[in-house]
Amino acid sequence: MLADGVPAWLVTCYRDVRQVLTDPRFTRDDLHAVGVDGANAEVIGNPESIFNLDGTDHRRLRVTVQRAFTPRAVETWRPWVAETVQHAVDALVAVGPPADLVAGFTRPVPFAVTSRLMGLGSPGGADEADVHRWTEAFLAAGDRGDGTAAELAEFTAFAADLIARRRRERGEDLVSRLVRTADEDGGIPEAWLVQLVCGLLASGNDSASGSLGNALVYLLGERRDSWPSLADPGTVERATERLLHFIPLGDDETTTRRAVEPVELGGRVIPADAVVAVSINSANRDRAVFPDGLDDDLDAPLAAPTLAFSAGPHHCLGAWRVRLEMREALQRLATALPGLRLARPAEPVTWLLGRTTRSPERLPVTWA
Repeated sequence: MLADGVPAWLVTCYRDVRQVLTDPRFTRDDLHAVGVDGANAEVIGNPESIFNLDGTDHRRLRVTVQRAFTPRAVETWRPWVAETVQHAVDALVAVGPPADLVAGFTRPVPFAVTSRLMGLGSPGGADEADVHRWTEAFLAAGDRGDGTAAELAEFTAFAADLIARRRRERGEDLVSRLVRTADEDGGIPEAWLVQLVCGLLASGNDSASGSLGNALVYLLGERRDSWPSLADPGTVERATERLLHFIPLGDDETTTRRAVEPVELGGRVIPADAVVAVSINSANRDRAVFPDGLDDDLDAPLAAPTLAFSAGPHHCLGAWRVRLEMREALQRLATALPGLRLARPAEPVTWLLGRTTRSPERLPVTWA
């Protein structure tokens, strides 16, 4: 039974969760208001979000985005992402210890990447405080007051204006690419495009920041002996995948789908129109597939592809970005600061809660 009383089939093992996420007989259509108790986060609850589109509508919007995220474009972004990370590492070292890694690294690095990727530094752009406010509103879970509604309206207006400006003055930023491909393809409702830009800006920035912060909490708190090894490019690539796989970004228990016809799953038949609640976190910790768990060797490759970014048609569009930023950040931090450690290891971590994601509010560190 879901939070709002809707009955659902719970799916937890890796094989079955992967089937639900990739099988076209399970859909997200008409599920934006299912499984929630009261208001839901804008990124999940808005029917015009790509998260809630499926079938032909979803494919049309997805193809538009994938044309903007070409391999060639991603390759041109890699060097300046690395440069952005290194600049933040150098600034951290120059100021010296002690430091708060959240305020001094895990927040500013993703914002700097977001700002350049989406062209926010141009006239009419947005600063870090704006993006933080809008992200808080966009990802807010539970009941929302008038303040959050006002922030969402402001965010939507900003995204609509940004799209209009990119139509007049196109560049090589991601929004310009999205506008160009959407206009060439035709038939993409403006409301979908606005929601897409909001999602890429807020969710993309928050996912990179939160994933990096959560990984550093674990590495410096429980795997300190392994920290210097992350200076090695091969090790950090495999470790990044393990960290993203085993450390959930959010506290969401499940994501929902609806069966469009009877489907055999795990030896049972799911009837047509039944709601299925899949637990990605449980699937990623399925001992039948991943017997050693997070505490195994950080350098060990995963036994199967991670579902941390979902799978199938709703696989996360920004997965490449989160992986790239985390690899660069961990490797460059470990190279510059092999003695990095928690300044107050006995103190409990204070978490930012009340959103679809969870990450540390502060992370005091020091180094020799």
